[in-house]
Amino acid sequence: MKILFASSEVFPYSKTGGLADMVGALGKALAEAGHRVGIVTPLYRGIRESFPEIKKLDWWLEQPIADRYVQGEVWTLDPEPGLTIYFIDKPAYYDRSDLYSNGGADYADNAERFIFFCKAVVHLARYLPWQPELVHAHDWQAGCVPMFVRHQSKTGWGNAPATCITIHNLAYQGVFPPWAFSLTNLPSDYLNPEGAEFYKQMNCLKAGIAFADVITTVSPRYAREITTEEFGCGLDGFLRDRRAKLFGILNGADYSEWNTTENPYLHNPYSARKLSGKAENKQALQHELGLPEKADIPLFGSVTRLAEQKGVDIQLGALEEMLSSNMQFVLLGSGATIFEKGFLRLAQRYPGKVAVRIGYDQGLAHRIEAGCDFCLMPSKFEPCGLTQIYSLRYGTIPIVRATGGLDDSVRDYAENPKGADGIKFREYSARALTKAIRKALAVYQQPDLLKRFRLNGMKADFSWEKIVVEYEQVYKIALKR
Repeated sequence: MKILFASSEVFPYSKTGGLADMVGALGKALAEAGHRVGIVTPLYRGIRESFPEIKKLDWWLEQPIADRYVQGEVWTLDPEPGLTIYFIDKPAYYDRSDLYSNGGADYADNAERFIFFCKAVVHLARYLPWQPELVHAHDWQAGCVPMFVRHQSKTGWGNAPATCITIHNLAYQGVFPPWAFSLTNLPSDYLNPEGAEFYKQMNCLKAGIAFADVITTVSPRYAREITTEEFGCGLDGFLRDRRAKLFGILNGADYSEWNTTENPYLHNPYSARKLSGKAENKQALQHELGLPEKADIPLFGSVTRLAEQKGVDIQLGALEEMLSSNMQFVLLGSGATIFEKGFLRLAQRYPGKVAVRIGYDQGLAHRIEAGCDFCLMPSKFEPCGLTQIYSLRYGTIPIVRATGGLDDSVRDYAENPKGADGIKFREYSARALTKAIRKALAVYQQPDLLKRFRLNGMKADFSWEKIVVEYEQVYKIALKR
């Protein structure tokens, strides 16, 4: 197949979360499976300097935005056979310190930035020499792509591609005042309850859901959850009406990046056959973060955005109680100031037990995965989650709330005594998480059981090569429609 992706971030060129990892890994896996793949993404600050092999394409973009024309350029990179990255270059939109916000507030022109991006994607889809037959849009920033394709197919694009949209997190929909619709230059017919309108406003993700041929989410359970009032974020009825074209496909892991044997970030390689290296990585992590280097103390870790969705409020509550036990905890993350301060205060009060690093460090993320015994992921909701999948491969036992992709990817002892690789809890409360941490401490005191959990996790296979087959099937459905 000939597939064109549209995503506001792609690893390793830009990243704020799992969206970038998923798009980069799936694009690569599809190319390796023999498909022709292009990925369109903005040219953010620093990309040119970090990837000097990038080349300017002889392609001039000029797209209408309301009552004026906005110009841009296209740069390309071919990281491997069958895969091309197309960077949309518009410095006024994308040459900024952050991708979406500044100082915790969204950029005021985000609607304009990403409507222009969507128009650029559709322009490439229509005129690229290799003629993509399917366009796969990701999240609200690319949500208008299916709507633009639908409109152009009605106005002269005879061989318009099929469209797919993936909902990575329904909580972020790209909702803007109704005047933002004028930026699309589309007839007002598209701004209605069956299209882009959402309670008198413009909703970019809803536009994608309305006009895409197929819709996917990043786990089977999340596909079911978003059709309920609890998780539907106001779109549950709209999604229930489209259940026939809604598919849940669990994200995978790029094991060429996330592995324990050939990893430049780790102090010692290890594997399921040679677990001793994990203990050495634990000691190295304790040393790096200034914690007492004691092999017999269970080490808990968390690599996360500090947002309410991630359950950090109940995590703080549970740690307040559990740090009186013989345990250590490390955190790498950033987000809401109230949570950053909460974890920093915890580290000040328990200097020999808690280490906190605010921000994101790719190398440290790998070392936390490798050095910890347990990984905390008490999310209020979680479309898929990737950290627990990385933890399993690293022999680090995930402690998760049974929601979304966390429930799909982790096996609890109560569900599968022989195949258990993690610990689940259901109630969203500090009390339930505290109980789960106590279970972890009990597992840690039983070396044979601890080893079984670790080995089960390290043998779990979430490789993209398997998951590509599911996307191929969904793409075929889209092409038929």
